[in-house]
Amino acid sequence: MAATGRTSDQDDAQLTAGYAAYQRGDVVAALEIFENAAASAAPRLRSAALVNAASMADELGDHRRAVTLFRTALAEMPEDAAHQRPAALVNLSQAFQHLGEFGAAQDVLEEARTLLADSSDQGMLRVACLLSLTAVALHRQQWARAGELATESLGVTERFVPELAGHPLMNLAACSFETGRWELAIDFARQSVAAFAAAGADDAVAESRQNLATMLVRAGHFDEAEEPLLASQAFFEAAELGHRSGIGAKTMGFLAERRGDFASARAHYERALARFDASGAVVDAADVRLRLATVACAEGDLEFGEALLDASFAVYAAHGLGMHCAQLDYWHAELLYAAIEEAAQPDPALLSRAVSLAVPAALAIDAVRHTLPNGNQREHWHRTVAEPAMRLAFRCAALSGNGQLVSDLIDTQCAGTTLDLTSLEPTAPDLGFELIDPTSPASTSTPALQLGAALADVAAAAGIPVAPPPRLTDGDRIVLSDFITHAEQRYGRPVRDRRMIAL
Repeated sequence: MAATGRTSDQDDAQLTAGYAAYQRGDVVAALEIFENAAASAAPRLRSAALVNAASMADELGDHRRAVTLFRTALAEMPEDAAHQRPAALVNLSQAFQHLGEFGAAQDVLEEARTLLADSSDQGMLRVACLLSLTAVALHRQQWARAGELATESLGVTERFVPELAGHPLMNLAACSFETGRWELAIDFARQSVAAFAAAGADDAVAESRQNLATMLVRAGHFDEAEEPLLASQAFFEAAELGHRSGIGAKTMGFLAERRGDFASARAHYERALARFDASGAVVDAADVRLRLATVACAEGDLEFGEALLDASFAVYAAHGLGMHCAQLDYWHAELLYAAIEEAAQPDPALLSRAVSLAVPAALAIDAVRHTLPNGNQREHWHRTVAEPAMRLAFRCAALSGNGQLVSDLIDTQCAGTTLDLTSLEPTAPDLGFELIDPTSPASTSTPALQLGAALADVAAAAGIPVAPPPRLTDGDRIVLSDFITHAEQRYGRPVRDRRMIAL
């Protein structure tokens, strides 16, 4: 809830009614009360009511509406309500983050931080601003900066509003998880749940439980995830919080899919998709369509599955999520390969498409290792994403009978990735619960080092930006040239450096 500042007794009565509705979990009623208060009200009350109405719209998942309401409040805010501005900016940043507009979120947060720089009486808002800045850093996968901000915000929170300590604890959990320290992350997340429970903050307890469940799922602790997931989902459904209940439904679908219960998985995914579509969370909706495609293919409907994959790819591409696109192509190729294996005779058209998807995706996915900030992430990426993608590329190339392609893949070893060619027997393919889109090397501020593959591995493990591997030449021919060009155009990321090294 945003700060609303000084009002008359009548103003307080109108705002208090909205607060009361919110506190009892009736967010829909709170939104209506605040919007009614904003209609034909005095400027100061109108801006306060608009800010709170926008916050309610955001919680209900109507993020576009929230942005419009926040911008209206900021544009109309009178001078005697200037103390409301930092709060409105911080809350606006949340709506931008839900829409994936992280640049806009960063801009308004920096403006709020500047306004709060000389403030000595807005401790709560300083905490909120730091927490939001941490969230932006997390979204941008700037783990070191996010960790610093989370640690700073924990200190500020304990000083000003100790009852909110659960928020920085959850941010520390996220930083720890994404840098491979899973057990520490889960411990931080449990501390976050306990901190919010002690403060009696039921909504925050539900959010922390959902975040904890997501971490447990990603860590493979599926049974442990059930209890916090179901508890949080019950709260979000009762409160009609569309985006959060969509996240929970997606997670429940994933657990059902893991059990092979495709009917339940499809029902959960469709519920999640409806929530995300309604809230304008287009990237989340694309993630769910990817999961629905997997279920469709498992049930034998390859055509429908591919239509869903194409729709998800279009969203990822439109949002500049090149590595999401590559991971989707890899999974698309896995689904095609599974269909080919089930047929009495390989379908040449399906096999050709599988090759055209698998090889560029493998090249792009493997090249990511030099952009990751530490060795834990790099090892996890190699084991769970890059190696399965390269393994599929070899299998598709071999099944197609393209000896030159197999030879080229062996020569490059996917530009430095060690692959055990004796273990290319089919294994059960798996797509992680969440796709990862590491920061493009072009966006790092430190100049990339030009190193060979062996030294590049060492540098990448230390968190040093490293240029993509060089291109290999075989006489006058650049090895995998067409696939490299296609991958770089399709995913918008460098796959190979412009340097040439002869075999």
